[in-house]
Amino acid sequence: MPESFTDTPLLTSRFDAALHYATAHHARQLRKGTTVPYAAHLLAVASLVLEMEGDEDEAIGALMHDVVEDGGGRTALAEIEAAFGPAVAAIVLANSDAVDDADRVSGGAGWYARKRAYLDGFRDKSPAALRVSLADKVHNARSILLDYRTHGDALWARFGQGQGLATRVYYRELAAAFERERARLGPAAQPLIDELRRTVDAITAMAETHQGPDTRALFDR
Repeated sequence: MPESFTDTPLLTSRFDAALHYATAHHARQLRKGTTVPYAAHLLAVASLVLEMEGDEDEAIGALMHDVVEDGGGRTALAEIEAAFGPAVAAIVLANSDAVDDADRVSGGAGWYARKRAYLDGFRDKSPAALRVSLADKVHNARSILLDYRTHGDALWARFGQGQGLATRVYYRELAAAFERERARLGPAAQPLIDELRRTVDAITAMAETHQGPDTRALFDR
């Protein structure tokens, strides 16, 4: 089959500028517990958004989805809005569970409160923001599963958790949240919603093999 082309490219110089901005912000950052540049994750998330037929604003939001949360804060959010527009800034904000320094309390109750609030906000997120979030979580879940198969329970030390229960519970909550919002994400997102569920279930099954059944399935039970 011959290659396909379009008379109007979806990605313009705005995307190029966003890629430069995001990779500059994350230039020294690595994926947790690895030597992989963080840019690999940003590119993967943008790729998945485009595969869901997201538009350029969504692809740019995917590149920048961690800028505010990973230290950029409100200054970076204002820069993103000025350079790339309010639609992109809204996507980034909706995908940030920490904006101010006070939001970045790690571990225990602080971690739980941020994740609970992020999940509770799903009903108010736009379809564009949800697609970026789905792409982010699918790539993260894929990475967790691959590394779990490679490293076993030593993987969970990357997350500052003994045996990874909190991470597994959170990803099960995420899978359920995306399934509840399935109708709003559009036809092209449906395979990735299903893939997230399969990947999360595979992580759970592997943990059961290593550790026995988890003591709880979701945050509230």
